[in-house]
Amino acid sequence: MIICRTKPELREARVRLGADRATVGLVPTMGYLHDGHMALVAAAQAACDCVIVTIFVNPTQFGPNEDLASYPRDTNRDLAMLEAAGVDAVFLPGPDEMYAPDAETIVEPSRLSRILIGRLRPGHFRGVATVVTKLFNLAQPHRAFFGQKDYQQLTVIRRFVRDLDIPVEVTGVPIVRETDGLAMSSRNVRLAKADRAAAPVLFAALQDGQAAIAAGESVAHARRTVRAQIATSQAADIRSVDVRDAASLGQVDGPPIDPVVILVAVRFGDVLLIDNIVAHPPEAQA
Repeated sequence: MIICRTKPELREARVRLGADRATVGLVPTMGYLHDGHMALVAAAQAACDCVIVTIFVNPTQFGPNEDLASYPRDTNRDLAMLEAAGVDAVFLPGPDEMYAPDAETIVEPSRLSRILIGRLRPGHFRGVATVVTKLFNLAQPHRAFFGQKDYQQLTVIRRFVRDLDIPVEVTGVPIVRETDGLAMSSRNVRLAKADRAAAPVLFAALQDGQAAIAAGESVAHARRTVRAQIATSQAADIRSVDVRDAASLGQVDGPPIDPVVILVAVRFGDVLLIDNIVAHPPEAQA
């Protein structure tokens, strides 16, 4: 497994890996890997000849009062997992390697960056879109793989790739869950014991909302159903519950006709968890 810590090293590895017209897959991560990340790696390996994984805790997507300093990190463990999985190369840059001191260019989809999580975390998707664009430019993958847990992020990436004519096929990989339904996330390790026990209420609530949409109920009804279920947990601090068009994240009123995505952002202690589920109304199921 090739380990690259600088941009020139990554570019050199990309040339070697892409010889003989080999297809290259990219899996961007922030490290502290879990089975959800490894599902991305497996999907990339199934679709591509070689796979590059990046590990970079990107400071530009964290706000001033967010958890950049406490975000979990274990590089040696991550590298061991990736080598055991047969990954071809890993890119491990530091912030000074990724960003010049006088860098001023950004990438930011206007509407998609300012709704939902973008409203709760101003500037977050500007940081995401900018760093992912940089990683695409450096690694030049044919395909890139992202988890559907970060549904808005996946939508943002697909949109700027389309709008900027970036020649990368973006693939979403289904959410991987713990046995009790909690979506796997690197932040889960920071949950207090009581909060971890309460957190599966999110998936239970999403399933209730999904059932409501499948039964022909309105978006407002589904939203109330999800919120009421989450509110049964005293540990849950609800930040947002939204039901949006699954393709565009546009607003939907009344009983939907097309598939919708139900998205939640809920704080347990000082940890913000997000989750989602796609729901199909009766018309979309026919």
